[in-house]
Amino acid sequence: MNKLIAEFIGTFWLVLGGCGSAVLAAAFPEVGIGLHGVSLAFGLTVLTMAYAIGHISGCHLNPAVSVGLWAGGRFEGKELPGYIIAQTLGAIAAAAILYLIATGRAGVDIGAFASNGYGALSPGKYSLVAALLCEVVMTAFFLFVIMGATDKRAPAGFAPIAIGLCLTLIHLVSIPVTNTSVNPARSTGVALFASGGYIMQLWLFWLAPLVGGALGALMYKATAEQK
Repeated sequence: MNKLIAEFIGTFWLVLGGCGSAVLAAAFPEVGIGLHGVSLAFGLTVLTMAYAIGHISGCHLNPAVSVGLWAGGRFEGKELPGYIIAQTLGAIAAAAILYLIATGRAGVDIGAFASNGYGALSPGKYSLVAALLCEVVMTAFFLFVIMGATDKRAPAGFAPIAIGLCLTLIHLVSIPVTNTSVNPARSTGVALFASGGYIMQLWLFWLAPLVGGALGALMYKATAEQK
């Protein structure tokens, strides 16, 4: 139960900090954080929580990470349902809090509410195929870095930095394409409160990260296997 509570809290922080930077701070040009600031915010949420709860739950904060670590032999399958439920509930709770904060300003239009989309709902109007490919590849490399940074042969204590910076880089590349998911829980939380058809496109942001996460973990396992 402590693991599940930690995953709930950690995913809550990821959505509140990452999506919150986009919904609240980036909404005002005078604040000036833009794409770079939002990308860094997502990376910082993972970095800080990895140090805070990594020793409790492993700090997955993401169903794709949990599935990837399972595919890579680092996580027991029997724990998957509990982790995925806790992560998704944490994301929804954070999105609800963020919605209440965002709508506390007179005349606000929450619009996309930091949601993910393709086609007309993509920030750069990228196609379904482009979005699918981007999410699969980005999540695959995210898991590759996670697997490598947490390998027992890697330098101890530096994994959160590598993982946080990797997520920052992923956002710098893919925000224009899908607004960056690589995390089904994060996508679900905000899509429930967004205006528009984001909820109808949510299937892609479950399918692509889960497939990508498994592929990335298997890719690392094959690369790093000691003969």
